[in-house]
Amino acid sequence: MPIPKGYIAARRSPLFTQDTIPPALQQSHKTTHNTWAIIHVLEGRLRYCIIDPPSETVLEPDRPGVIEPELEHHVEPLGEVRFYLEFHYPPNRHPQEDA
Repeated sequence: MPIPKGYIAARRSPLFTQDTIPPALQQSHKTTHNTWAIIHVLEGRLRYCIIDPPSETVLEPDRPGVIEPELEHHVEPLGEVRFYLEFHYPPNRHPQEDA
């Protein structure tokens, strides 16, 4: 599903590798209400797992992953990988509200 029109890319995570992925991203978690994200893989492959309904997608540099709001998920590195997350918010909301 694409990110809704009008949403703004307002925040980006640090660059992660297979050795620096925070444990929280490898465990089941979800984004907050109205927060969408894109997983951008720069090198390698990353498994993106959605809990309910269950599905798995292998993300690569030419295949980003879209994370819908409040969708429980986690990621798993498939060997060496480099990736980051880009968070999108509606125009009337600021990322500081997530703190």
